[in-house]
Amino acid sequence: MKFACALSMFALSIPSFAHHSISGDYFMERRATVEGELVKFDFRNPHSWVEVQAKDAQSGELVTFNMEWNGAGRLGREGVTAETLKPGDHVIITGQPGRKPEEHRLHVLTIGRPSDGWKWNRTPRY
Repeated sequence: MKFACALSMFALSIPSFAHHSISGDYFMERRATVEGELVKFDFRNPHSWVEVQAKDAQSGELVTFNMEWNGAGRLGREGVTAETLKPGDHVIITGQPGRKPEEHRLHVLTIGRPSDGWKWNRTPRY
């Protein structure tokens, strides 16, 4: 009985290792906006990634921003596909900035493509 109880406790704890908190990587209470040209859209699970070439707000130099987005499954349910964004698209992205500014990272909250008015906003989880 003790073994079965211990085994079930271990099995129930496994999902807690499957995902991490984004608050360790991003400032949850802050917002930053990046406007630039899309370099790459990696539509995948567990997180999709968007790479954008844009000017760094501090130095004014052109840098590549790596932006963490929702996973392909969730984005797909929200109408986003692997074909939604293409290299060269001019995009404006607002998100939570990374805790290490030199890494030029952002956790995506909104993304828009002004050329055709396409927009995506994070939908809350319930």
